[in-house]
Amino acid sequence: MSQGKIIKVSGPLVVASGMQEANIQDICRVGNLGLIGEIIEMRQDKASIQVYEETSGIGPGEPVVTTGSPLSVELGPGLISEMFDGIQRPLDRFKQTTKSDFLIRGVELPSLDRDAKWNFTPTVEVGAEVSAGDILGTVQETLVVEHRIMVPNKISGKVRSIVAGDFTVTDTVYEIEQADGGIYKGTLMQKWPVRKGRPVAQRLIPEEPLITGQRVIDTFFPVTKGGAAAVPGPFGAGKTVVQHQIAKFANVDIVIYVGCGERGNEMTDVLNEFPELIDPNTGQSIMERTVLIANTSNMPVAAREASIYTGITIAEYFRDMGYSVAIMADSTSRWAEALREMSGRLEEMPGDEGYPAYLGSRIAEYYERAGRARVLGSEGREGTITAIGAVSPPGGDISEPVTQNTLRIVKVFWGLDAPLAQRRHFPAINWLTSYSLYKDEIGKYIDKVQNTGWATKVTRAMNILQRESSLEEIVRLVGIDSLSEQDRLTMEVAKQIREDYLQQNAFDSVDTFTSFGKQEAMLSNILNFADEAEEALRLGAYFTEIMEGTSQVRDRMARSKYISEDNLDQIKALAGQVKEDIHQVLAKGGI
Repeated sequence: MSQGKIIKVSGPLVVASGMQEANIQDICRVGNLGLIGEIIEMRQDKASIQVYEETSGIGPGEPVVTTGSPLSVELGPGLISEMFDGIQRPLDRFKQTTKSDFLIRGVELPSLDRDAKWNFTPTVEVGAEVSAGDILGTVQETLVVEHRIMVPNKISGKVRSIVAGDFTVTDTVYEIEQADGGIYKGTLMQKWPVRKGRPVAQRLIPEEPLITGQRVIDTFFPVTKGGAAAVPGPFGAGKTVVQHQIAKFANVDIVIYVGCGERGNEMTDVLNEFPELIDPNTGQSIMERTVLIANTSNMPVAAREASIYTGITIAEYFRDMGYSVAIMADSTSRWAEALREMSGRLEEMPGDEGYPAYLGSRIAEYYERAGRARVLGSEGREGTITAIGAVSPPGGDISEPVTQNTLRIVKVFWGLDAPLAQRRHFPAINWLTSYSLYKDEIGKYIDKVQNTGWATKVTRAMNILQRESSLEEIVRLVGIDSLSEQDRLTMEVAKQIREDYLQQNAFDSVDTFTSFGKQEAMLSNILNFADEAEEALRLGAYFTEIMEGTSQVRDRMARSKYISEDNLDQIKALAGQVKEDIHQVLAKGGI
């Protein structure tokens, strides 16, 4: 430890002298209150420290003491269902300890509860040879999450003792005799510096789709487990709702939700909604598999910068257990604003729009920690992290630096559109500007598993929507009556895809989530109608006759989004009804 003294205070940035023995990224205790800070720049014996708490009242001459260790998170039982701030302070226990609804400065509280006891069941025996990443035993943390206690990084050797029973996270549970003869005494908890990625045995190419239950995403712009996606959009376009929907319904084992600089009422919505929601895969509350990190816009700006790293480190820990994890960052624009503020206070050379020159590399550093990997450990486990980041460009201008640097890294772009949101079309993802570079791989994967010709159907549906876009120019100029019968049919089918398939109500108990089987049945019905109607036109029927003769079945197709998953047969039966109605149209016309 080394001690210096404050010589300058500039908002969350404090400069201290006499810090020649300190290191960059060391955590410090700043001032008489002992505020938490991190060294981000060293010049001779002067250290620039970003302070994670409010600095008002701190003045020159007060002491600064370094801890000698970087900003780290505690990883162990007690993470799931908990809500932390950006530097992993447990907000519920913080409130109980301080008897305040606000963050009281200088309060030191361990991230994981030191009094809670967890039942540990060993899975290895004394004498077993183990190495980093091997699972030593399990703790049933919640009804749906089995917490796997792993050998920490860089530790290997022979298990000298291991016991079952109820332990706190600081009790010694096992001992490992290392090659050099040293004895490592292990607990249920380990620490890891947040700015350093946890190592893996091998990086793998992501293949399996992340099923979100959102039709526009799963059909046209899918993301893989282990992929990265960005959701840029203007205020009110539905970024947060899209992320909430994925957090609620995605087919992952663990969800990390980082509220980074967003409005406090949005985190309140999460806190109120999530405990009441039932996970369709497990039948339990969604909070049983969720970790929340809240660093709202009224909380210290420096901690906002750390919150993203805290979230991704916790995600890596669960990935190392062999789980598939989704991390939601809402929003990375607020995180970038925190970077810009700290960079300005350090008087660094600004880049585009005042953001620091290293903005692109910091964004890349975050998203590159996502992926599919074979993790450390002799069991050969696989784990995935899917990173989904909301971006809030000012005025919805996606040419600004945060969005552009994000799109360089991620492979999926869900472009939210203000005009769609104004027309109450949600999710307001624009199907003409969005893209997914995983589309071909996921199409092949689904065709291999489901054998339904899904990739062909998706391509055809997108072609119809693109054709509609070009026909709309003609309609605006000379009216719909100038179109050929075939083109009018294309416009009708495109309308069905848009309104009956892509439009989805997040607040309807049935429509909020659509399984892949139901999506396939709904899209197949619309394309089947297009096939039958085209054949009828070819045989001489008129477009208006087809529309009149199929009005009832089309209404039923439109309402099929509100048919529950248990009654898929009702949706599939509509294909036969379409064929029958069009045959009657042809018979009536004497064709």
